[in-house]
Amino acid sequence: MTDGFFSLGNPNFLAIIMKFVINLLFIFILVRVIYYRYSRKEELLFTLFLMGIMVFFVNSMMSSVQLDFGFAFGMFAIFAILRFRTNSVSIKDMAYIFTVIGISMMNSLKVFNFPMFGIFVFNIIVLISVYILEEYLLRHKSDSHIITYENLELLKPDKEQKLMKELSQMSGKNIFRIKVQRIDYKRNMAIIEIFYKS
Repeated sequence: MTDGFFSLGNPNFLAIIMKFVINLLFIFILVRVIYYRYSRKEELLFTLFLMGIMVFFVNSMMSSVQLDFGFAFGMFAIFAILRFRTNSVSIKDMAYIFTVIGISMMNSLKVFNFPMFGIFVFNIIVLISVYILEEYLLRHKSDSHIITYENLELLKPDKEQKLMKELSQMSGKNIFRIKVQRIDYKRNMAIIEIFYKS
């Protein structure tokens, strides 16, 4: 780094600041708009924002992109795994952590002839992909519940639709699949797992 690197007249410094604002904007959309909208979990918001900021600045200050980029990427990936593997962090949350790291590192690189255009295009692609995946999971999300059922007559294969209709009315759930776990003929009852859209 030169002595005048942090000068406002230095185009490299101004480029980093401009990219940081762009990075912060897309991290905000990813974390606050998309992640929080679908998860409603606040405990990771601070971590995701801070991680995105630190990854961006650390990678921006590197002098050798080819050597140090791989080292830094591995360092942050290992940190994320070691830090969160012992906590109750879901695989989906880990995917968001990795996405924040990836976006921040991508935004800090100089690999495009028109860097701002390239940054916007790739960030928008990532955000659209995350949004589409979230919408798909939301529409296809289902839960299951195990119940005790006493009308064994409806357990016959040809009466499956009638059984699902009756169970839907009893439970108030939109049941789309059932699975018989166990039948007790002595007690005239069955253990059934019902699957419904949540």
